This record gives sequence, C-alpha cells and structure tokens, in this order.
Amino acid sequence: MGQSAADLTLDEIRALLAPGIAANAAFDGWSETALDAAAVAAGVDPAAARFAFPGGPADMIGAWIDGIDTAMAAALPADQLATLPVRERIRRLVQFRLDAVAGREEAVRRALAIFAMPQNATTSLKRGWHSADLMWRLANDTASDFNHYTKRTILGGIYAATLAVFVDDESEGKAETKAFLDRRIAGIIRFEKAKMRLVPPADRHFSMARFLGRLRYPAR
Repeated sequence: MGQSAADLTLDEIRALLAPGIAANAAFDGWSETALDAAAVAAGVDPAAARFAFPGGPADMIGAWIDGIDTAMAAALPADQLATLPVRERIRRLVQFRLDAVAGREEAVRRALAIFAMPQNATTSLKRGWHSADLMWRLANDTASDFNHYTKRTILGGIYAATLAVFVDDESEGKAETKAFLDRRIAGIIRFEKAKMRLVPPADRHFSMARFLGRLRYPAR
C-alpha cells in the first residue's frame, strides 16, 4: 500500500510536486498558483506544499533541477559511461538533461529569467555548479587541482548557453541545439588538449626535494 501524502517529508513533497509545478509553470509561471495546482493533483495539502517551498519560485525550480540530477545519475551511472570517450560521456549527460525538459521549454525559459534576477544570482551559480560537478563525476573525472574548478565552470557555462538555444529551437528534432552542443563540447576537448601541451605534468614541475637530491646525488 502506497504512502499517504500526509505522511510525506518536506523533501519528499518537493520531489513529488516538482514535475507538476514545472508542467503548470508554462501557463502560470513559477508561482503559488502553479504550486497549488500541482499539490491538488498529487493529493497534497496546498498549505503543506507551500511550506515545503519557503524560497518560492527559486525553491520550486531547484526541486525540479534536483529531480533531473537524480534521474540523470540513475540513467547514466559512471560505470556505464566509462567505456565511452570523454566527449561522448559529456554529450550524453547534457543531452539527457535536455530530453528531460523537452516539451517544457516555456517553463525552462521562465526559470532562466528568474535565475537571472540579481537576488537569485548566488542560487543560480550554486545550482549550475552542482549540476556541472555531477556531470563531471559521472564522466569519471578525478581532477582535484585547479582543473577541477575550470572544468566545472566551463561545463556550467556551456550547459547554460545550450539551454538558451534549446528553448527557442524550432528545428526538427532540436537539430540546432544538438549541433550547438557538439561544437561547444569539441571546444572543451580542444581546450583540454591544448592545456595538456602547455602545462607540464606534475612530475616535471620544480621540486625543491628533487633539486636538493640531485645536488647530493648528481646524475651519472
């Protein structure tokens, strides 16, 4: 027997209602009207639903993003992607996210507008970083140095730019968006290859211990 809506935790309410709010956001915006409609459809008390989203629209959008993150990690686990080239891993992860919001372009457009507001700048950056970090981790990225941050910053920017193209793309099968994404991912790969040529490996960086060791035991 299923769990009663009255027994759900606030996190469970957010996860349950997020898709319904997104569906209504295309018509009512990310608003209490959209939230109430999703709550009624799911059998959740609207008062409890509002309590679950104290941050208003930003919280509603965040819950939708969380749901997509969770679905992406379940559908494309790291071990499944490990056999693919890095370019293809990233492409599949981003494409999964785009497919997850297909048909909800207006909701995405309104969400982007809300996250572009100055008061939501910090939330927007955190959300973008979290999703980019998850994608890189699923792609088996193990960088822990400066590369860790640059990769996530670049991918977050590419994903945001791709979403902006996606919401206005009326081409067959979103072909323009896919071509845009492929070009941007190719740019990441070129950048990483160029960086590898310009930045010496860790074992070639200056090491005081190695230097002193050579003074004591000069190479023969």
